[in-house]
Formats: sequence, structure tokens, C-alpha cells
Amino acid sequence: MRKNKKHSLEFKLSIVDRIVQGHGSVRTISKEHSLSHDMVRRWQKQFESFGIEGLKPRGVNTVYPQSFKISVLQTIQEENLSLMEAMLRFNLPSPSIIVNWRKQVEAHGFEGLKPQVKGRAPMEKNDKSPNKRKKRASKVPLTKEEQLQQELEYLRAENALLKKLHALVQKDSKRKP
Repeated sequence: MRKNKKHSLEFKLSIVDRIVQGHGSVRTISKEHSLSHDMVRRWQKQFESFGIEGLKPRGVNTVYPQSFKISVLQTIQEENLSLMEAMLRFNLPSPSIIVNWRKQVEAHGFEGLKPQVKGRAPMEKNDKSPNKRKKRASKVPLTKEEQLQQELEYLRAENALLKKLHALVQKDSKRKP
């Protein structure tokens, strides 16, 4: 069985079309193409419920609101729906989404269903670092003392750079005979 393989809309339609026309059962057609019969059954049900739109790829990383997730889980509980029935009723791309929501509720309660910020957290600004330049908050001109302080910082940095450059040149000249 293939894992994590995206199938084209045309391929899905051809598989579902063969089932609808009676050229084989879900199991036989899924075995012919080395596919999971659950996936082929899901394609068939999505096609029956939503037509071609049900087989089209969804947007990646769709974010569902917490209230929607809670209503899906409550409806499943109240009406005793299977994962497949709930997936079709709420037009979800896969039953595994519901399973993940259940796990989040078990681990963290309904607060675990809140949409989470993705990506890396922004770096904290550390203004105490001596290597960082200080930025002025306003457009007020610098005083003479502040101008001299800035110039001193610049000259010290330039001096340190020249010292390092001089050391590298000497080190390089010692290597060459």
C-alpha cells in the first residue's frame, strides 16, 4: 500500500467511475491499484455526497474555529455518528481530523481545540546587549554629547575591525615562505 501519495482528480474520478459502473467492488478495485480500501470508499462516499467537488484537493492546513470543532464532536456524541458519517455531514477531508480533535480534547479539554499559532516564535529583543545599537525613539536632534558618544562607538568598532584585519594579514604572511 502506498502512503502519503497525492492522487490526481482524474485518477480518483476513474476509480470512482469504475465502482459506480459496476466494474468491481471497492475492495477489488483498491487491490488492483494497491490502494487502501478505506481511502477508495471515502472517495466513493465523497463523490456521492458532493460530486466532483468532493474529490478535489482541499486547501492545505485549513484552520477550523474552536466552536466548529466542538459542534462536530457534540453532534457525533448526540447522534452516535460514525467518523465517516460525520466527515461527510461536515464536509471534512478525512476522518482522521476528528480523531485528532478527540485526542486534543482528552489531553487538554476543549481549550485544546483552540487554533494554535504555527511557526517559530519571534525572538525576544534584548536591549541590554552591548553589541546592539541604540535606536532613538523620537526624531529630536542629538545633543553634542550624544553625537560624540556615537562617534566614539563608531571609532572603537572601526579600530577593532582594523586590528583584526591586521592580525589576519600578519598570520597570512607568516604562512607564506
